[in-house]
Amino acid sequence: MKSKSSVIRILYAASEQSADIFYLTKVFVPDPFLCFIVGGRSTAVVNRLEYSRVRAQSNCDQVLLLETVQGQAAKALRIELSAVGPAEMMCYFAKLNKVRELEVPEDFPSVYFAKLLAAGMQVRVGADPFFPARELKSDAEAKALRQGNAASAAGIRTAERVLRASKIVGKCLKYEGRTLTSEWLRMMIDQACLTKGAVAQNTIVAGGKQGCDPHEGGHGPLKSNELIIVDVFPRVQKTGYHGDMTRTFLKGRANDAQRALVGAVRDAQLAALAKVKAGVSGATVHAAAVQIFDDRVFLTERRGEGFVGFIHSTGHGLGLEVHEAPRVSPNAGRLRQGQVITIEPGLYYPEVGGCRIEDVVRVTKEGSEMLSSMHYKWELR
Repeated sequence: MKSKSSVIRILYAASEQSADIFYLTKVFVPDPFLCFIVGGRSTAVVNRLEYSRVRAQSNCDQVLLLETVQGQAAKALRIELSAVGPAEMMCYFAKLNKVRELEVPEDFPSVYFAKLLAAGMQVRVGADPFFPARELKSDAEAKALRQGNAASAAGIRTAERVLRASKIVGKCLKYEGRTLTSEWLRMMIDQACLTKGAVAQNTIVAGGKQGCDPHEGGHGPLKSNELIIVDVFPRVQKTGYHGDMTRTFLKGRANDAQRALVGAVRDAQLAALAKVKAGVSGATVHAAAVQIFDDRVFLTERRGEGFVGFIHSTGHGLGLEVHEAPRVSPNAGRLRQGQVITIEPGLYYPEVGGCRIEDVVRVTKEGSEMLSSMHYKWELR
């Protein structure tokens, strides 16, 4: 266990929530546990409840029993066993490996950060993500992301099916004799994702003015002749990788303003997709979408306490987190081969409605590889 390394890299989190520690260990653990890397070797410290499973399933070079480590740390640090917590074990492993410098991720718990400093350790905050290799997806990771997007597509197809089958009664939509609400349609979408082995949380089903707030989940009755944004970003239970797709629908008959809006968003997406290529900046990709909107005089501006138009970036990285590096935004850097990004321009005007169309691609030397698949028909009669 001893090493000549000058630094020990420390993580302390639940791998069900922390993408970094899951990326390292490849095993889901619901409660926070200690994991560290020293001399190129990774070690996990888990309690007896998790010990056998983590030993069998994790990618760690070694797995240690928490109860044993606590006893060893108490003896080495000359403290009571009851005083040995995560920070004390970190100090113990640093002492064991003869290092005084620790590197931790940005989301490292502050209480343990403070205890390490108080113990005289040198602690530095590492890059975000803690493992930069997370940005470049392998073929296996791309396959996992395809599975995530297949789950997204299953959810969106369910939304389309229900909206097609719904009846227009007055201004509201009725499905199976009941008023169709955002909440009900969201439940059906999430159930469809489960059939694909993925858990969807915070799915967006937002119609009319609600759709003009990009992260509004949607609530209440869905109405005819209004744009309805459906954004589904589930996590595949087996792999931890996400899907993230958005389509916009309208049940009934669209007006000219709505058709112009949706047409501009789709063309902006196509223009942005055409620019994606290794070596091209995310800013260039974003600018291609903006140019379409500018040419068609879809202005982005402040109105009162809010904003209208194209009010977010063109995309973001996707992987073990829904939002991760890189960005596809006005100041984004050059794209690299293997990065996976969303391309999701949108326009939002309360008097017309909101529209967003989102797909997922992996950056290649020649351009991009599409990882999502779903048609773009949106006007449902």
